[in-house]
Amino acid sequence: MAITRLLLRAVLLGNLRVCVTAQVPVRLAPPTQVKFHSVDYKNILQWTPPTNTTSLQYYVQWKIYGEPQWLDVDGCTGIQKHQCDLSSVTSDLREWYYARVHASSLPSSKSAWALSPRFSPRWDTQISPPVLKLNVTEKGIMVRVKPPRMLVKKMHNSLHYKIYLIDSSGEEVVFNIDCCLNKLMLNNLNHKAKYCLQAQTVIPLQAKSSTRNSKKCVTTL
Repeated sequence: MAITRLLLRAVLLGNLRVCVTAQVPVRLAPPTQVKFHSVDYKNILQWTPPTNTTSLQYYVQWKIYGEPQWLDVDGCTGIQKHQCDLSSVTSDLREWYYARVHASSLPSSKSAWALSPRFSPRWDTQISPPVLKLNVTEKGIMVRVKPPRMLVKKMHNSLHYKIYLIDSSGEEVVFNIDCCLNKLMLNNLNHKAKYCLQAQTVIPLQAKSSTRNSKKCVTTL
């Protein structure tokens, strides 16, 4: 009788251990390389998915540096892509931000949160050069600049441009265009001469400048 009770107890304990083990969710590896990629104040959080995993869903949260509360990002809850646009919630140039993301595999497996480096839209965004449109006339070269729409929307009154005029010998002359003026007439040029032009966006208040765009070349009349 005593042996029977011992065997029954062993079976019950064994079943209990099996049940407890079955209820423990499998911990997924977290996403890696979580960071902001920001161009012209369009702030995209990107990450690399865990290795050897498929069909995962991702959940993104953000907060202002120094604030305790994490907030969900609309449109980035239970997504399958590996990026999330946080431009609307990280638009204040005076603030610093954090974001985090975790992976989930239904029904119950999920990873730890993976944290981004601290991000500043003012200091961390890269700005793009404007698009150049050139029109050759008898008076010279009419230059029009068209900056990216997102940059105009955010920093319209702070945008300046540098125009580089390069002759066939490689000599450069630099012209400046103030904000709100998007065109420049280049005259007193040699006739039947080839000139190349490049442009650069400058935001003096933030000491930021873009790279130059690709050269565009024309020949004067």
